[in-house]
Amino acid sequence: MRVVPQPGEIRQLVTHILSRLGSPPPALANLNETVLLDDGRYRARSYRVDGFMAMWLVEVGILQFYDADGNILQTVNLFEEREPQRMAA
Repeated sequence: MRVVPQPGEIRQLVTHILSRLGSPPPALANLNETVLLDDGRYRARSYRVDGFMAMWLVEVGILQFYDADGNILQTVNLFEEREPQRMAA
């Protein structure tokens, strides 16, 4: 069973990676987040700040980071990267 990450978790991951890529913390406070709906279905979220963009493709569990010229800087497979959660008895 796949567990889809929550938007708050992704937002934290995005700000962490963008800071590693060089976006200063004050700029990250102004992270612009957009939700993409297609034919009434939730498909993706994009995050923009300081010349960087990240795109979360929800259904496939991919988070990609781009520079101002559209070059891919990093790709994270969210379904592979997450630690399994223990279920309460």
